[in-house]
Amino acid sequence: MVMSSSGSVPRLVIAAPSSGSGKTTVATGLMAAFAARGLAVSPHKVGPDYIDPGYHALASGRVGRNLDAYLCGPELVAPLFLHGARGCDIAVVEGVMGMFDGAAGEGELASTAHVAKLLRAPVVLVVDASSQSRSVAALVHGFASWDPEVRVGGVILNKVASDRHEALLREALESAGVPVFGVLRRVDQVETPSRHLGLVPVAERRAAAVEAVAAMAEQVRAGCDLDALMGLARGAGALSGAAWDAAEVLGSSPPPPLPVPSSRGSAPSTPPWELRPQTPAPQTPVGLDFADRPVRVAVAGGPAFTFSYAEHSELLAAAGAEVVVFDPLRDEQLPDGTRGLVIGGGFPEMYAAELSGNEPLRKAVAALAESGAPVAAECAGLLYLCRELDGQPMCGVLDADARMAEKLTLGYRDAVAVSDSSLAVAGTRMRGHEFHRTVVEPGAGDAAAWGVRVPRRRLEGFVQRGVHASYLHTHWASVPGVARRFVERCRTS
Repeated sequence: MVMSSSGSVPRLVIAAPSSGSGKTTVATGLMAAFAARGLAVSPHKVGPDYIDPGYHALASGRVGRNLDAYLCGPELVAPLFLHGARGCDIAVVEGVMGMFDGAAGEGELASTAHVAKLLRAPVVLVVDASSQSRSVAALVHGFASWDPEVRVGGVILNKVASDRHEALLREALESAGVPVFGVLRRVDQVETPSRHLGLVPVAERRAAAVEAVAAMAEQVRAGCDLDALMGLARGAGALSGAAWDAAEVLGSSPPPPLPVPSSRGSAPSTPPWELRPQTPAPQTPVGLDFADRPVRVAVAGGPAFTFSYAEHSELLAAAGAEVVVFDPLRDEQLPDGTRGLVIGGGFPEMYAAELSGNEPLRKAVAALAESGAPVAAECAGLLYLCRELDGQPMCGVLDADARMAEKLTLGYRDAVAVSDSSLAVAGTRMRGHEFHRTVVEPGAGDAAAWGVRVPRRRLEGFVQRGVHASYLHTHWASVPGVARRFVERCRTS
């Protein structure tokens, strides 16, 4: 088999008229079905979502990556895609919400349609056909003709009730001139459980997730024309420009690749949903003294802290860090020699008792923060650093308490750093995303992390000693200098 160059890798964008139509089932099933054919499949997700990429990783055996035109800017979508798809036979990109739904008040920005245009990729529209027959043709025609720059190559019909129902749908779409690439019936086994922030992450339901992904793959294999879909993917236009590279954007020596689970043979010792933060230590270039050698940065992982963009660890490694993953639910101490700590997002509220019960680690985190070492905490990390979470003692690094709330806080944010910190100097602008159903009181410290403009002007987060803690999820590829600043602070703290 000859793999495509990244610029011409066959690719498909899986979109839908609305959320709940079956994008995740189809995209994940396609990834797994193509991987079962022996193809190297590159999995991608439009938008900031961390959970779907975990299922994508399980299906493809490769790290799931996000493509977010709001967080990173439209100019980085194609380079980040080329980076992730390097050496692959096909890339499958799962869309977000409805095909034309993007950042609120920003037009098409960050929508599935926008990313499809940036990638010059054909779109397969997944349609929930459960309550319609001939009307499906009008629906698909509208989506296919709304933006002439978006190429809708065909549809996959989901939740089809019977052979008769399928015949009616196919007849309607034939008259509309839109190819049908697949028909899927409702199958309970492929339903994945949800809760207050969406799907339950893979790391929390490993055995069930493996079964669900296998069922998705079988349903897609049986119901879809994989050869025709591959043919459509091969018709994607070539992308110009270079792939994103952490070493190049930081001007350092190339970092080693993320460990990749094999999609063939025995299962990897490390589950794929835990691979994103794991990067081997970079080699010290000849001629550099001890001060330039890698510094150890601990990254929280495990079921309670599953949210992390792969590029963060790659940037840390390129900046000279040895990235070591630990599990706050299991490990009672930070990795030996830890000089900095990154605690990303996740669901600590689901594990508050277990996190609280690991008192030795809580004390170790507090001691590291007290020493002035750099600590970067986002959302779940912010909660973990508070005094309490729903009455359970946490690390006590911050003079704040966290609790579950009735209201979901969700949306993109435009932010500016208001305090010098281990991540950024005051005045640094970044875009972020909030996604939580918790409240931290107070919402900001004496030295706040960010000034947020939308949906209302407010100060947010905490900066104290080396700690930068905030609800905002950010993508460091947009401002890669934060990784270098963090590692430099690790050396000097």
